[in-house]
Amino acid sequence: MLPTYNEKVNIERMVREILKHDGVSVVVVDDSSPDGTGEIADRLAAENKGRIHVIHRKERGRGTAGIAGLKYAREQEVDCVFEMDADFSHNPRDIPRFLDRIGDFDVVIGSRLVKQSKSVRSPVRRIIGNGANLYASLFMGWHIRDWCGGYKCYRRAALRGLDFDRFRSKGYSIGMETLYRLGKNGCTFVEIPIEFTDQRQGKSKFGLREITGYAANVLWLRLGG
Repeated sequence: MLPTYNEKVNIERMVREILKHDGVSVVVVDDSSPDGTGEIADRLAAENKGRIHVIHRKERGRGTAGIAGLKYAREQEVDCVFEMDADFSHNPRDIPRFLDRIGDFDVVIGSRLVKQSKSVRSPVRRIIGNGANLYASLFMGWHIRDWCGGYKCYRRAALRGLDFDRFRSKGYSIGMETLYRLGKNGCTFVEIPIEFTDQRQGKSKFGLREITGYAANVLWLRLGG
């Protein structure tokens, strides 16, 4: 499941890299990208019948895009569902490593905070990300170190136990909320090291509004939301 917005430069190469893995299909969730990402995804879907699905949305937002994609993916005849970024911050070559572990756990988290992991981020984004993870761990528990990462593999059965209509998150806190609700359902987790390279250019979208929303959502969930 790939949420996209203005990924024209990356989407075709990313999809083709993913499809190199046998038995894997792709759901692209595009938020009406003005650069034509959605049209490229449609062409790829026509060229790869049955292996690429495209959801076009007028709404924008990482959280709601993630929910739309996961809801669609969990209804397909699959064993598990991946979530990852389309900009090569997450390397599709890691897919077999996730699959090696998903047989023993409900969720495999691609972690930037365990031994042997590597994270290439600007100092500001590193401080914000580490602070968000520390904050979540303090309230949610230390059984997960990387609450904020976007590279995960879920068993489909685990996702089908979620009521996405109850979710509060609309932005980047969606990953934290998903893990928290899966944990409340008794799901098991394992973190594996990944090499994360932040590909975003310019000003981070994780600004004051996202930070305050993230903090509020953590408290809301911890208090029984």
